[in-house]
Amino acid sequence: MKKIGIMTTGGDCSGLNTVIQRLYRGASLRGWKTFGILDGTDGLCETPPRVIEFNDSTLPIEAARLAGSFLHSGRAGALNFETAAKSGLLERFNKKIRKSLLELKLDAIILIGGNGSISLAWCNREIYNGLQLICIPKTIDMDIPLTDKTIGFNTAVQQLTSFCDQLMLTARSHHRWFVVQTMGRDCGQLALNAGIAIGATAILIPEIKFDVNSLITCIKNAPSDYGIILVSEGVSLRGHSGKPAEIISRKLTSAGIVNRTAYPEHTQRVGDTTAADRILAARMADCALHAIENNETYVMTAINDCKCETVSLKAFFESGSITEDPNIPDIKTSDAYVSPDDPLLGIATDMGIYIGETK
Repeated sequence: MKKIGIMTTGGDCSGLNTVIQRLYRGASLRGWKTFGILDGTDGLCETPPRVIEFNDSTLPIEAARLAGSFLHSGRAGALNFETAAKSGLLERFNKKIRKSLLELKLDAIILIGGNGSISLAWCNREIYNGLQLICIPKTIDMDIPLTDKTIGFNTAVQQLTSFCDQLMLTARSHHRWFVVQTMGRDCGQLALNAGIAIGATAILIPEIKFDVNSLITCIKNAPSDYGIILVSEGVSLRGHSGKPAEIISRKLTSAGIVNRTAYPEHTQRVGDTTAADRILAARMADCALHAIENNETYVMTAINDCKCETVSLKAFFESGSITEDPNIPDIKTSDAYVSPDDPLLGIATDMGIYIGETK
């Protein structure tokens, strides 16, 4: 009988509970035992490790649609790679994680994480020697290389779209523009997708340079005197510091354009998991379990050309844009961004949405 560990790491998002529940269900049908590791690596650093064994009533199927992680994804002051590095405990931290995994006598561990967590898993792969390591990509940022979809992204787009839909009504009532700052870190996928969905007047993302004067001209020439301007949090303006939405708002005000800023913040990371994300969670859970059956290790589930398959963590890491992790010495992260040939950029332009200087 196989013993499978499940761990969620990094920022949470909708869909985590769905994939956890589907993993347990599929594992139990195979006669495997499933253990949940609480609070990610922080739970592994405790003695004994903080784990729970799943049964049919642990995570009821009706609760699997809820946001957040049933297993938790860390807390303030939690011991993880970043905090261990800052406190000079990284070597001791790695040894403790390795020791805990050996004590649990797991056959495989399924890590559900973002690009940072998956990059760390690959860079510290010796920790998982003797185990099958299967990663499942989840993030609202959609910044993970080698997969067309990540768990949580679709729900985040829906949450942001719903937020902006409501703002559009009051924008119309007051003949006013709203500058909405989205999450997404250095990747503009969330802003781009939601912006197309709501019919934004402008979408500003980190990957595309833009000119403030061109933006102002676009707004002044718009067919209406209200609307939404989406600004991804990773956008930077030369010579300015602070929240990009506030900087853009001040520029518009100086140009005589009445506007307000709005910050959906963590509402983008919550909300009942959409059907699309639930289906994706089920597909990736099934793919991960088949990978364990096939004795695969150091792999990540991925959607490519509508197929759910595994890709090696080595290929994942080397195919992205590799940058130094600012918080962990000698560790690098692999990132994906909006591609210049992303079809949504052309659609935005064709719909008259200002997205920057793309030509």
